Amino acid sequence: MTQAEPRTKATFTAPLRHFGRRALDVLLPPQCLSCGTLVEEQGALCLDCWQDVTFISQPHCAICGLPFEFAAQGNDYSDGHLCGSCVRKRPVFERARAVLAYDDASSPFILTFKHADRTEAASAFARWMARAGADVLENADLITPVPLHWSRLFKRRYNQAALLGQRLSQISAVPAIPDLLVRKRATPSQGRFSPSARKRNVRGAFQVREKYIPNISGKRVVLVDDVLTTGATASAVTRALLGAGAEAVDVLTLGRVLRPFPL
Repeated sequence: MTQAEPRTKATFTAPLRHFGRRALDVLLPPQCLSCGTLVEEQGALCLDCWQDVTFISQPHCAICGLPFEFAAQGNDYSDGHLCGSCVRKRPVFERARAVLAYDDASSPFILTFKHADRTEAASAFARWMARAGADVLENADLITPVPLHWSRLFKRRYNQAALLGQRLSQISAVPAIPDLLVRKRATPSQGRFSPSARKRNVRGAFQVREKYIPNISGKRVVLVDDVLTTGATASAVTRALLGAGAEAVDVLTLGRVLRPFPL
């Protein structure tokens, strides 16, 4: 009987969940995350917006994940496996993977997810990220998001990176620790800073909570965020994780700017 109960419960609750989703779709018809056109399911893009998105695929740098067609711009070079930037100076994290280019086509729906309470998109985005980051998730021991400072979290009410990390954990079965890290100070938004100023802005800004240090000792950590730009934030968080005993850190994001990391 004890074995039959879970199946009975699942059989009973599944139609209720399906009905609930259908009722929500009637009350709040699903809209494209980018342009607002009606779509078939919550957290989706319409066909036109989907076709405008630049999805990242092979061949790309084995370390930073930058497609070689973009690594070659600006007289950069590669050795066939790594982009020129990673040949000259490897990032502190082991690998970075992203789903798509952060550009004029993708920024509307990423910013909508980040700032406009479109949290229903997290499930779809996490599925994309699970595919794009299959190689980093394969041997991962745990997932953790880039943290927000408490003051920004209070204003926004949610951490978009934490939502992505939680969904990724459900999909991949890799455990997640949403509050593993703390942002020690309220750093200004990185968007207006030069690459060198970005590094200074987040230097020493992150710390592993002491109670979790045993959890990461000797472990491979996947660091999750929404967008990878210059790598300054990811590098600062990675240093905090490695300093607390992590064996290695990989970075997995929804979007990334398609240019080599500044040296």
